[in-house]
Amino acid sequence: MERYSVIKEKNPREIVLLRGRGCAYGKCTFCDYHLDCSKNEDENYILNSAVLQRVSGLYANLEIINSGSVFELDKNTMLLIKNVCSERGIKTIHFESHYLYRQKIKQLREMFCNFDIKMKLGLETFDYDFREKVMKKGILQTDPEIIGTDFDEANFLFGLTGQSTETMRRDMELGLKYFERICVNIMCDNTTRIKSDSSVIKSFMTEIYQDYKDNDRVDILINNTDFGVGD
Repeated sequence: MERYSVIKEKNPREIVLLRGRGCAYGKCTFCDYHLDCSKNEDENYILNSAVLQRVSGLYANLEIINSGSVFELDKNTMLLIKNVCSERGIKTIHFESHYLYRQKIKQLREMFCNFDIKMKLGLETFDYDFREKVMKKGILQTDPEIIGTDFDEANFLFGLTGQSTETMRRDMELGLKYFERICVNIMCDNTTRIKSDSSVIKSFMTEIYQDYKDNDRVDILINNTDFGVGD
């Protein structure tokens, strides 16, 4: 499992994959990412400490991800993040969170008030019925503007049966309207029952990809390890 990498292209930054106690929601039908967790906070801290020591301060920009939400990292890891970022001259920190934690984001921003905090939401799609009936995301809100209120960035997931060129393009357009940045993940088969649909992926690659591949506000991950972390 690779847990540190450097993204050199769009929005250059370092990225670390930390380990928390596990996703509190854990109901997304397509995700087995939540398996990277441990209830032992001491062991998590030891692992996270080793990963964070690799942060150099290159680009003064750090993205922190874990198998769930930032709020599921232990307190010592959170304090270490703050200290390491101060010591290495990090100015911008990107965190991820599920929508259910949105009321805690203000407190997180206050804790890291000396940094420019960017919160990323795993939205996957603005299509409410598909998001909640197929993906089971647990985001019971239909208004795109309200969804984006507490978040700066968003993840989208394309390549599933039931998605179309029209719905994916709409997601791209709304994503860029209501978020500063978006990250598109193409579905890669994993241990869940949800599988990738090659025809949907082909539709994205031929009809949409070329329009956004050079957009500085858009990351597109064809493989889930394209950022250099994970396995």
